[in-house]
Amino acid sequence: MASPAWITPEFLRAIPKTDLHVHLDGSLRLETLIELARQQGVELPSFETQGLRELVFKERYENLGEYLHGFQYTCAVLREPEALERVAYELAQDSFAEGVRYIEPRFAPQLSASEKLSIEEVLLAVDRGLARAKSEINRRPEIASGEEPPFDYGLIGCAMRKFGKTFSPYYGGLIGCHRYAPLSQVFPLASMELVQALVGTRDRRGIPIVGFDLAGEEKGWPANAHRKAFEYAHQHFLMKTIHAGEAYGPSSIFQAITQCHADRIGHGTHLFASDLVEHIPSSERETYTEALVHYIAERRITIEVCPTSNLQTIPSIADIQHHPVKRMLAERLSLTVCTDNRLVSHTTVTQELEKVVKAFSVDAHILRDLIVYGFKRSFSPLPYVEKRAYVRKVIDFYERLEKNWQHGPK
Repeated sequence: MASPAWITPEFLRAIPKTDLHVHLDGSLRLETLIELARQQGVELPSFETQGLRELVFKERYENLGEYLHGFQYTCAVLREPEALERVAYELAQDSFAEGVRYIEPRFAPQLSASEKLSIEEVLLAVDRGLARAKSEINRRPEIASGEEPPFDYGLIGCAMRKFGKTFSPYYGGLIGCHRYAPLSQVFPLASMELVQALVGTRDRRGIPIVGFDLAGEEKGWPANAHRKAFEYAHQHFLMKTIHAGEAYGPSSIFQAITQCHADRIGHGTHLFASDLVEHIPSSERETYTEALVHYIAERRITIEVCPTSNLQTIPSIADIQHHPVKRMLAERLSLTVCTDNRLVSHTTVTQELEKVVKAFSVDAHILRDLIVYGFKRSFSPLPYVEKRAYVRKVIDFYERLEKNWQHGPK
């Protein structure tokens, strides 16, 4: 059964949306990357947009390594406060231009930090860009009048499961200071320093740092190695989201939830892959996976689904029809559709929704749930009562648009 005819790309663009899983360093404007590289003397494979699209930021990638190749260039230009502020500002404006009303840009401050730029200064620079965009957007007549919901944001800081000396000046310095320690001890140390910086900057400077994340290679680098950092976040009321199940199985998701207090799961793509469960007899793996799915559904632990990114990095997913979002919808899990990396994946929230709606014949009720889950399960910095009022305003606006589109676009 097809989706209703009125659920068009134009409708999907018009409705209020969230992007709860969007990496700042994967979402630059290509023109901005080129301009910043020229200003800072950063070498690129090409200084033409078409050249970079052919060589680095492609429509399709052969593997995850090729997908990640472009981040060496984007991260290299994000080590000055002015660049961080500009990129954050542009991300907010680009998101709002396609109807996104709330974003939670995530980034690893330690990839930008150096002796000249502290983690706190990185966070403040990104916040300045987002705050400036928010102020400009919310002065628009349709928002200032209360007719439409305002734009808002929260910041998520990413720790890395593993890193090397060349990842950034900060990481190089940290490894150099602990030259006799195994790297397996240095990685969680960096995570703890980051989460303390996030909490401290939030509390001292009053900026909307709302979450703590863990990114990077899953296999061989488990989340529980960083559990002390997540325990610190938990004890200081900082929300947690963890990249899990993107390149590893259900055990990674289980660990993120039970040992690291994850409130949301980034990707969760291999949630149903019982064949990837380890340390459990094969006869019990299906039961284990079903119990995990039930727990996630019952607790309404939201999964941040990024379809295009998964299609580009996971060869076993042949096309969107084979993406596990199909079963996630059938299991009535709490989902929110996200971009992951707007530049690297050549995508927008509207395009991600369009893919899901078309592939799985999403009806009006399920689409509404997908949109509302994004707002309800956000780590909004607003007090709870104000967040509820904001979500209500979003729902009212959505329902007005839905009613109008059912009788023809306005």
